[in-house]
Amino acid sequence: MELAITILLFLALVSCAIAIALVRNLFAVVMLSGVVSLLAALLFIVMDAVDVAFTEAAVGAGISSVLMLGTIALTARNEKVPPRYSLVPLAVVSLTGMVLIYGTLDMPNFGDKNAPVQTHVGPSYIERTPKEIKVPNFVTGVLASYRGYDTLGEVTVVFTAGLGVILLLGGLGKRRKRRRESN
Repeated sequence: MELAITILLFLALVSCAIAIALVRNLFAVVMLSGVVSLLAALLFIVMDAVDVAFTEAAVGAGISSVLMLGTIALTARNEKVPPRYSLVPLAVVSLTGMVLIYGTLDMPNFGDKNAPVQTHVGPSYIERTPKEIKVPNFVTGVLASYRGYDTLGEVTVVFTAGLGVILLLGGLGKRRKRRRESN
């Protein structure tokens, strides 16, 4: 059942990506981008990475969508049609995709009991956390202590994105007021 859900979510992601590439209405693109973020968050939940899913939903679907909608309010609603199509961007994206896929070929299977994270890192955290940190929840102990800088970085990104939204929306109100006064 979990495999079927994962395949369904990936098919929905691919469908949304194709729709984003084809649609010229920027509002629809922003909404589809939010859907992609929510689908990615669902995939992270299926993979038992709820903390990553929460960050993806908050930053990807929430803050990014608000920023893009604010940008659309300041610019045009439709994408300008390019004068001609070039194969160079397609070649660059295809080459990058192939390199990324090649880089994953030697990775262990998802959930493999013999993967390095299961044989070295995980047991080490399980053994050391109660003694060194004295926190009963391993995830909290790892995120707050061993990965403290990483967690601080994530919080900084969320804070910066929120600050950007506040500044963007504050500037948007002033621009609209100036436009009304000039008309």
